[in-house]
Amino acid sequence: MADEKNSENFRHMVRVKQTDLDGRKQVRIGLTKIKGVGKTFANAVCNLVGIDSTIKLGNLSEDNVKKIEDVFDNPSKHNIPSWLFNRRKDYDEGVDKHLFIADLDFTKNNDLRRLQKTKSYRGLRLQWGLTVRGQRTKAHFRKRNTKGLGVKRKK
Repeated sequence: MADEKNSENFRHMVRVKQTDLDGRKQVRIGLTKIKGVGKTFANAVCNLVGIDSTIKLGNLSEDNVKKIEDVFDNPSKHNIPSWLFNRRKDYDEGVDKHLFIADLDFTKNNDLRRLQKTKSYRGLRLQWGLTVRGQRTKAHFRKRNTKGLGVKRKK
């Protein structure tokens, strides 16, 4: 392990998809630090590119990093199954796609805004700060609905 870190081409920081990744981590673990990439998706990308997923990120060549970014840019072109995508049947376009970092945040916020604008049940519950997915609220979720706790003094 010390030999890997002392080699000439070892990099402590690897930049993939506008994210700095720790070069000491394994490829499959390090790629999950990119927002929108999970363990399964990272493993699928490693298998597709032909990289051993247990090697360190710092030992990857620039060519391998470019291959990984190319797969991230167009996962459907590289035959990654659509069930691995994080945005299936997009509301606007109706296609399966995989979003990363800022696009993921922007799309999520747009979805929540759309729900609130149409005054759907989910949108109203989100607006009121209540639970959306049927959880019980009698005994739980009290912390986020209160303005402040404490003892009031007598006047």
